[in-house]
Amino acid sequence: MKPADTADLWWKSAIYYCLDVETYLDTNGDGIGDLEGLAERIDYLADLGISCLWLMPIYPTPDRDDGYDVSDFYGIDPRLGTHGDLVEVIRMARDRGIRVIVDLVVNHTSDRHPWFVSARRSRTSPYRDFYVWTDEAPADAPNMIFPGEEDSIWEYDEKTEQYFLHTFYRHQPDLNIANPKVRDEIAKVIGFWVKLGISGFRVDAVPFLIEPPEGEDMGDPHAFLRDLKRFLRRRSSESMLLGEVNLPYDEQLEYFGGPEGGELDLQFDFVGMQALYLSLARRDTTPLRTALEARPDLPIEAGWANFVRNHDELTLDKLSDEEREEVFAAFAPDESQRIYDRGIVKRLPTMLDGDPRRIRMVYSLMFSLPGAPVLFYGEEIGMAEDARVTDRLAVRTPMQWTAETKGGFSTAAPSKWPGQFPEDGYAPRFVNAAAQRNDPDSLLQFVRHLTSRYRTSPEIGWGELRILAQENDALLVHGVRSDLGHLIAVHNFDDVPCVARIDVGDEPEGTVLSDLFGAGVHRADGAVVEIDVAPFGWHWFRVHRPGEEILV
Repeated sequence: MKPADTADLWWKSAIYYCLDVETYLDTNGDGIGDLEGLAERIDYLADLGISCLWLMPIYPTPDRDDGYDVSDFYGIDPRLGTHGDLVEVIRMARDRGIRVIVDLVVNHTSDRHPWFVSARRSRTSPYRDFYVWTDEAPADAPNMIFPGEEDSIWEYDEKTEQYFLHTFYRHQPDLNIANPKVRDEIAKVIGFWVKLGISGFRVDAVPFLIEPPEGEDMGDPHAFLRDLKRFLRRRSSESMLLGEVNLPYDEQLEYFGGPEGGELDLQFDFVGMQALYLSLARRDTTPLRTALEARPDLPIEAGWANFVRNHDELTLDKLSDEEREEVFAAFAPDESQRIYDRGIVKRLPTMLDGDPRRIRMVYSLMFSLPGAPVLFYGEEIGMAEDARVTDRLAVRTPMQWTAETKGGFSTAAPSKWPGQFPEDGYAPRFVNAAAQRNDPDSLLQFVRHLTSRYRTSPEIGWGELRILAQENDALLVHGVRSDLGHLIAVHNFDDVPCVARIDVGDEPEGTVLSDLFGAGVHRADGAVVEIDVAPFGWHWFRVHRPGEEILV
């Protein structure tokens, strides 16, 4: 396999960067970030080394769920700009080698969407069957997504005297996926944004999206995903689907389309992410190693999206109750830092007490695991959450550009902003992009180095994972090998130095390991190479067979 052979499957080895336009940069002084502000920061993103920009919802919205309550799937929130502004962002990004994908939120609409406004006027509305209605709501139908905020998944509508289904908030009625007209509208939405230059979609809440209402028979729900995928590829051969599927690995495989593929192209590795935090809490890599070894084999066009932190709560729902309590005790000891009995509303730096060694080790690991790394805006500079906020919005604070009081985000009064900066040691005067951009020892420069090494290590996106056994459980040593290369990474989860033993016995005599973040070259004349690893230390090694040119 040559690099050119992989170009049409760009999503497998892209570097993704997720941002909320309204919290990124405000250019017109109204307190809300906008698409013009994003356009001004395209060069910053290009310099960072990302290759795919993921935009959180940009659609018109009443903004009761930070944009995930959509009132027009074809529009742009006027606070953010216009379709013309978006096209300009896409053009500028393309010029710099960056594709743009957007959130596709079609499990539900806002209750102010014209479809639902019409549907609730009368039982004979042409849009009535776009939603799910019942005369009597089941008594045993609690809301499991937002316990404590919503008591049920059914809401009574007084005018038409029926209940409508809402898997999420009551102001977000579920679309009836069993209705072919709804499925056709979703396809039209996808086709519209692709024609504007969008390269794909992060599909929100996929298991809920394809699940038909109780009592409805639409055949195989996965057929809908396959149909969407085929439709998308007909409209744009380069387009992809990145799915939010928080399920066990064997069930996630179904959403790729099984071993043959044909559904989602990428999925977030929720299982591995949660195991990572358990390993961090224990300083023992066993949970993470167990999770990684359980990853199923994927179709050739599919891959994992690796992430440390996303825009929601840090969910720990796939851990046992006892394991979850371990992570809570280590990283969210205060009850106010937890949510829904399953998640944490903190960012990584505050969870790790600001320890730069540990923070960098985690990001090094994320970039070295087979798959595509995903950054949430501000991670590259070590932004924290707003501790005064106790829900999922705690991590969606304005981007911190400069050391100024308003952080370079907006000239408007902070009371008009969508959120506030963290306080104390994580405020903009201490954590900002401007200060780190020219500091060779900053986290920003470290992440830039990671993105550079990742982009010159194509085997990470394409290769097969191999865990190398170690006597010390604090060590994770893994290899990623493909026709494009062979990389071995070492990560120490403990605060004491140790020795990693790298077995290269299956490589020919004369093989060497070159350190991709240093000047060291290790001869592998024997079967095992011993590497000293610092507390919370890490290494990436390129494996060179005899006669291969060593480019570090």
